Amino acid sequence: MLQVEGLTKLFLLHHLHGRMVIALDDVSFTVRAGEHVAIVGASGAGKSTLLRCLHRTDRPTAGGIWYRRASAAVVDLTTLPDLDMADLREREIGYVSQFLRAEPRRTTLDVVCRAAIQRGIDRTDASEVAVDALRRLGIAEDLFGVHPTVLAGGEKQRVNLAVGTVGHPPRLLLLDDPVASLDPVNRAAVLRWLDELRTESTSIVSVFHDAAAIGNVADRVVELSAGRLTRVCHRDDASIHDPLEVL
Repeated sequence: MLQVEGLTKLFLLHHLHGRMVIALDDVSFTVRAGEHVAIVGASGAGKSTLLRCLHRTDRPTAGGIWYRRASAAVVDLTTLPDLDMADLREREIGYVSQFLRAEPRRTTLDVVCRAAIQRGIDRTDASEVAVDALRRLGIAEDLFGVHPTVLAGGEKQRVNLAVGTVGHPPRLLLLDDPVASLDPVNRAAVLRWLDELRTESTSIVSVFHDAAAIGNVADRVVELSAGRLTRVCHRDDASIHDPLEVL
């Protein structure tokens, strides 16, 4: 479904006299249909930058990101026109960051409903679909009518997951540390839900800092260090600290 080739991202820091920072350096890997690939590495390794490049929130400096659409057409996300990329984000590629960004004066249910409508769900069905998504992620119904800013960190994270996956699950789901703020019970529920999504032919690329979570849900692990790909391994070999079998 996805083939990343020679992906490179440079940042020019004008406030540091034009210093150039290499965030990603010639990164290549593939993601198969229905596969969950976890991205690991130390802080500053380039994990979140990689996700933003896949989503084209950040435009890569060099390299290609070849994506097979639902129509079977293969496109390079790095050169796709902005309108076509926006259409893919609405219909096929979901992105869930660590932080919930909600419009002022909209309730939790409104926020998820709007995401459902943008994904092509009929307005008459959007509320029902949104309620189902929030329930599946353990959001109490008495929170549906409140603004997301008053929610606890773990609740915001789960609402963000609902926004990113409501309605028809995206063909490619990008997740930035989806269980970071969750208690053990809700963490387990989210990991089960991610495994269910994968069985529905959703491919997932996720950033994780939790080795146990990686072992529960990922098929393969991609490790970055200082922006470079250092190794790719099966999840059974995925000790972050031990040498891994390079594939």
